[in-house]
Parts: sequence; C-alpha cells; structure tokens
Amino acid sequence: MLVNFIRNNKIAAALFTLIRIYLGYAWLNAGIHKLTGGFDASGFLKGAVANPVTGPDGIVYGGWVSFLESFAIPNADIFNTLIPWGETLVGLGLILGCLTSVAAFFAVVMNFSFLLSGTVSHNPTDIIMGVLIMVGGYNAGVFGLDRYVVPFFKKRFGKDVEGKKIAA
Repeated sequence: MLVNFIRNNKIAAALFTLIRIYLGYAWLNAGIHKLTGGFDASGFLKGAVANPVTGPDGIVYGGWVSFLESFAIPNADIFNTLIPWGETLVGLGLILGCLTSVAAFFAVVMNFSFLLSGTVSHNPTDIIMGVLIMVGGYNAGVFGLDRYVVPFFKKRFGKDVEGKKIAA
C-alpha cells in the first residue's frame, strides 16, 4: 500500500517535486561554484587518505582508502572535472525532473563517496532524500520533463516504465 502510494499518487508526486527541487538546487549550487571558482580535489583526497573514516571499532574502510590511494589521487584531474560537472548535471536533472531516477542515483553515489571520505555535513539527509526519490521512480519526475522523456525511451527501446518488454 505504501509503495503504491509512493509510486502512483499525485500527492506523493507533488512532495517528490518539492524534494527534487530542494535537493537539485543544493547540487546545482555546489556544482556551479566549483565550475566557476576553480576546484581541485587533490587536497581533499589526500586528507581523506591521511585521516580515513573508521568504523565504530576503529577499523578503517580499507577498500575505500585503497581506491583513493591507487586511483583517485593519481587521477585527480579526472575528478577535478567529474565532480563539478556531475554535481551540476545532477542538480539540473533533479530540478527539471529529467532522468530523475538516474540523477538521484548519482547524487546518492556522490554523497556516499563524500561520506566515506570524511565529509559528514548534510550528506546523510541528502542520501535519504535521494533514496526516496529513487523509490518513487517515475512518479518522482512526473511533474517534470520525465513526463515526456520516459515515454520517449519507452517507445524507443520497447519497454514499459517498469522495464518489462511490451508485447508487439
């Protein structure tokens, strides 16, 4: 019953629209500031390795630290481009309601990345909002461009909104 409300109800769609716009503005604002003000992730990445996040028993998340050491730091230039553009595009997607579930997924991925790297701030609440938007699926973007984009993809690739093949 709750899932049906979340995925099909217009009141839920309106609530998702408010959440989308709020979260989208935060991402767009952060991305634009990084694009226009210059951004260098290398200091943050080195700090995340020097002072890694630990679990409640003091154990370091070794896989994440290894990823940062072996891939992220040597390729900081890639992240200097990906992060500002990713934040900007996620913000636009959420505000416009275009590919909403995809934008929410990448918002959650970035939030977890920042969280595992030691930045708590508003990431936990952003993760909750992003997951709620993903659970809402199509309904989360129905008052946005998804109203037009999703049916286009549905026709183009022969699948319904849930991903099931349409009988010919």
